[in-house]
Amino acid sequence: MKRTSFITLTLLTASLLTSAQSLPKTGDDFGIWTDIAVEKALSKKASVELEAEYRSEDKMKQNSRWAMGVSGEYKITKWLKAGVGYTFIYKHNEKYTYHYDAPNKPNYSKPNKYAEFWGTRHRVNVDLTGSLKLSDWKLSLRERWQYTYRPEKTIDQRYDFDKDRMDGKRKTYKAKSKNQLRSRLLVVYSKKGLNIEPYANVELYNAWSLEKVRYTVGLDWDFIKRNTLGVYYRYQDNSKDDDDTRDTHILGVSYKIKF
Repeated sequence: MKRTSFITLTLLTASLLTSAQSLPKTGDDFGIWTDIAVEKALSKKASVELEAEYRSEDKMKQNSRWAMGVSGEYKITKWLKAGVGYTFIYKHNEKYTYHYDAPNKPNYSKPNKYAEFWGTRHRVNVDLTGSLKLSDWKLSLRERWQYTYRPEKTIDQRYDFDKDRMDGKRKTYKAKSKNQLRSRLLVVYSKKGLNIEPYANVELYNAWSLEKVRYTVGLDWDFIKRNTLGVYYRYQDNSKDDDDTRDTHILGVSYKIKF
């Protein structure tokens, strides 16, 4: 069974890599996401988890984000659990300003200035997850409130496209906060005796209106007792996101240890 599981995982990984390499040459982006987590059961109902994460972007040429987080879960009933968490994020940022000075061309704009810098973010979340088991299938719906705070950031200078050089002027980006509701519907195939669990989910990000949608397919492999290796493909529709309007194709790898 372990040998079959390993072959299945290898074939899926190879398929995802092939798909990523054949992405259309459009404005879409591609990145690698990885995370490692350690989960500790405190009782039959409660657990805590520590997680570290890395992400890349710009077709894997740019480090995008590093993060560290701590979270906890509590099983309220057999079908309902609650969670809370905090994440410290160190994120790569790109900021543009534009000229809109062509009245006879209403859709015309050209870059004015550009800034590239790393900044911190603090994120907290609270969620409720309801689940239902139907034979070998598990269905769950998670509703998560997420609050993100980005502290004020001052940089030394920006690039001036008009003068083709750095402007030599300090620029301060004000502190910013954001509330979002994340709704995730998850379907998992979990057959007794099988140490691989394929899954698919869709997640909606709302902040008074729909801003982002994630579509994910993957599998988790319990290759050693209390050790789980996961691989997934994710398509992220960012068309209405203020931070990044490029749609993104993601290949993800995760590893979790349970105690």
